[in-house]
Amino acid sequence: MEGAISYRPEAMPGGGLFDGIKKLPAEHVGMKKELLLQWMAESQMLEKANVRLNDAAIQVSEWFRKKGFRTCILKGQGNALMYPNPYSRTPGDIDIWVEGGDKRVISFVRSISPHEKACYHHIDFPSYKGVEVEVHYRPSFLLCFWHNRKLQKYYERVKEEQFSHRVMLGEQGEIAVPTAEFNLIFQLTHIFSHLMNEGIGLRQLVDYYYVLISDDLSLIRDRVQKELKELGLWKFAGGIMYIMQEVFGMPASRLIVPPNEKYGKFVLNEVLEAGNFGKHDARNRFGRSQLGHNLQRVYRDIRLMRYFPAEALCEPLFRVWHFFWRKSR
Repeated sequence: MEGAISYRPEAMPGGGLFDGIKKLPAEHVGMKKELLLQWMAESQMLEKANVRLNDAAIQVSEWFRKKGFRTCILKGQGNALMYPNPYSRTPGDIDIWVEGGDKRVISFVRSISPHEKACYHHIDFPSYKGVEVEVHYRPSFLLCFWHNRKLQKYYERVKEEQFSHRVMLGEQGEIAVPTAEFNLIFQLTHIFSHLMNEGIGLRQLVDYYYVLISDDLSLIRDRVQKELKELGLWKFAGGIMYIMQEVFGMPASRLIVPPNEKYGKFVLNEVLEAGNFGKHDARNRFGRSQLGHNLQRVYRDIRLMRYFPAEALCEPLFRVWHFFWRKSR
C-alpha cells in the first residue's frame, strides 16, 4: 500500500514507537492484526514493568533514607519522566546514587551482603523484588585521570541540589532525581564511557534527546559549556549534537554546543557497528575469553586514539590502577 509503514515481525516496539503507531490513521499502519495485537500486549507489559520499577525506586530510596543516607535516582525512572509517556520507556535496573563516599557506602552494603563486588563508581546490591540495583557512590567517571579528578570535584560541588531535587513518580510516591543541568553533563559522561568501554545503545541517545528538551537551555547553556570544556568533552558533545540534529531532527536552539560533523559521523558509526555494550560488533575478532576481551579493548583503544587520545591512552593505565583499587576495597 502506498504510504503505508511496513514492519519486521521480530522488531520490538520499545520506547515510544508503539505510541507513535497508535497515532497513525488506520489506513497508514500497514500492519497485520496479529502483529498489532502482539505489540499491544508488549506495550502493556512495558507499562507494568515501569510501574514495578517505579515502586522499586521509591522503596529502595526510602529504605536508604531510613538507614541515614540521602539518595538520588540516576537515569532510569528519572529519565522516563521526561518522555511524553513515562510508561513507554524500556526500563532496566535501578541506579541509585547514595551519599557518603566509597568507603562508607561499600562498608554499609557489605554489612548487609558481604560478598557484593565493588568497582570504582558503584557496588552491586541485593535485588529488590527481582529488580537489579546498583548503588553508586560516584555517578560516573572518566578514564583520563586529570579529567576524572575535575568531574568528581564537579559532582561534589553540585550534589546538594541533586539529593534535594524531589519529584513524584506518577502517583506512586516521591524520589530525588538530578536537575536538567546535572543530567546534561552526567549523562553525556555516561554515553562517553560506553563509547570508550563497550558500545553506545540507541536508548542512551533517546534519553539524551529528552534531557535536551526538558528545560530552558538558555539559562544553563553557558555553565554547561564551561564544564564540558574543563572535562575534555567539547568535541564529543559536538558529535552527539550532530547526531541529535541529523538523526533526531533536534532544532539548533536545543543544542548545547555547535554540532561537529567529523566526530558525529564517527560516533554514529560506532553506534551502528557495535550496538549497546558492543553486543553486535562484528569487528570483535578476538573471541569471548578474558584474553580475547582484553585484546579487543586494546584494539578499541587504538581505533579511538585518533578522536579521543587522552581517554584512549589512559584506558590501559586506568585498568591497572583499578585492579589494585579493587584489591584495596
